[in-house]
Amino acid sequence: MPLSEPAPRQHLHDRRVHCAGYRRDDGLWDIEGHLVDTKTYGFDNAHRGRIEPGVPVHQMWLRITVDDDLVIQAVEATTEHGPYRICPDITPSYQRLVGLKVGPGFRRRVAERVGGVEGCTHLSELLGPMATTAFQTMAGRRRARQTAEPGRPPRFLDTCHAHARTSAVVKELYPQHYTGE
Repeated sequence: MPLSEPAPRQHLHDRRVHCAGYRRDDGLWDIEGHLVDTKTYGFDNAHRGRIEPGVPVHQMWLRITVDDDLVIQAVEATTEHGPYRICPDITPSYQRLVGLKVGPGFRRRVAERVGGVEGCTHLSELLGPMATTAFQTMAGRRRARQTAEPGRPPRFLDTCHAHARTSAVVKELYPQHYTGE
């Protein structure tokens, strides 16, 4: 169901986030994120000159390569457009994510390594939807591993309303892990 009819308003800004997941031939997984911010109006920028409507204010790309355990093996970050000339200078800092596991506490650990002045707000924000994309990309593989470990509860239990151990969904699909009434 779509949102309700909005109040009269003026469209000013667009943020597009696209994430994609890939299984590599070498057995690893690539998760790619792309963020683009545009304005519907032109404005002057001290570092880039005039930025016309629809021209990216921010355009960043990020690729993380993970293994089957969701441990980051490699990172590539690039800033194609930023509001300041120095924006691309921070992308090498994202190498600090190598060795980090995507899972509980991921955002906190990302902030510890590339938060604040140690990173780029937009690249770091992109890692949130990329983490979700990693889980969705690897869902079949993870499900197969889960089946090989009978009795162990699925890792996604208690991660959202539908997957609460007390929900009707868990009662139906994973009755052995259901804890409701």
